[in-house]
Amino acid sequence: MDDLDLAQVRAFVAVAEQLHFRRAAEALSLTQQGLSKRVARLEEGLGVRLFERDRSGVELTNAGARFLDPARAALAAGAAAAAAVREQARPLRLDVWGHLFEPLRTVREALAAAEGAGGVEVGPGRDLPGVAAALLRGEIGAGFGRFHPGHTTDRPDGAPEHALAHRLVRLEPVDAVLRADHPLARAGQVRPDQLASLRLVLPAAAGRLDFLARFAEQFGVPLLEGGANLGLDHLLDRVRTTGDGFVLLPSELPLDPGPELTVLPVVDPTPLYAWSLVWHRDRPDPGVPALLRAFAETGGPRRWLEYRPGRDWLPEADRVQTER
Repeated sequence: MDDLDLAQVRAFVAVAEQLHFRRAAEALSLTQQGLSKRVARLEEGLGVRLFERDRSGVELTNAGARFLDPARAALAAGAAAAAAVREQARPLRLDVWGHLFEPLRTVREALAAAEGAGGVEVGPGRDLPGVAAALLRGEIGAGFGRFHPGHTTDRPDGAPEHALAHRLVRLEPVDAVLRADHPLARAGQVRPDQLASLRLVLPAAAGRLDFLARFAEQFGVPLLEGGANLGLDHLLDRVRTTGDGFVLLPSELPLDPGPELTVLPVVDPTPLYAWSLVWHRDRPDPGVPALLRAFAETGGPRRWLEYRPGRDWLPEADRVQTER
């Protein structure tokens, strides 16, 4: 088989990422029968089985695992070729994640204040693994959020970590939000060790919240697990109804906590939330250098990358990025 049918390749990649034919068919807006036929024709043309199918599910064969990365690259090349025909220069698609902390605040500042980063389309990403997978497929040019090593492959569609490049672009202090009637609220500021007497209210499962989990581990803070992430208002309502509860939020997040809650700076040390730009290491979008310059030129006067080890605290993986 010398010529690949990209529709068949796309069907294969969807099944490989979902490891489920029905979900893959839904993702491609195909019937399950139509999807299965495309995969079968691809296997017939290649002369190998790409999947093992049984009652327990779907798994890639060794041949399928070897074919996956080249298949993704073929789809990305096809998308780039089509874009080159349709328009001279397509805008960079930037997906953001970490929506509870409003990443668009930083992106808007960078794009508004710096020249040379025009032609950027911003869209929502579900989480880091989802954005990483979209980068690998060539669907987006960059991502913006908190990059934490080891979490790009915790979903079936996650991208291999070695395929991604990333650069720290902002370190943002976080504040504690707790009930106004709690004794700590009278101090005007709070230390992390004092927060160990409270419970950190999580907006979702701890496994999806690396920064908050690292903070709790470092300072011995008990966790109050969350269920579905229903947004900032719901999270603050949980603090209002939890006498010993608090949340950590970026200090520049627009926030109206109301009379029942108070916002306190966290000091000695001050935790910093790390925002990074992420892109494909081997196939960087042409717009990435201008986007990096936009963040650097905007963040310099605003001291976005200021970090003092004796005053501030970062999780280990974030601290390593500051030393590069």
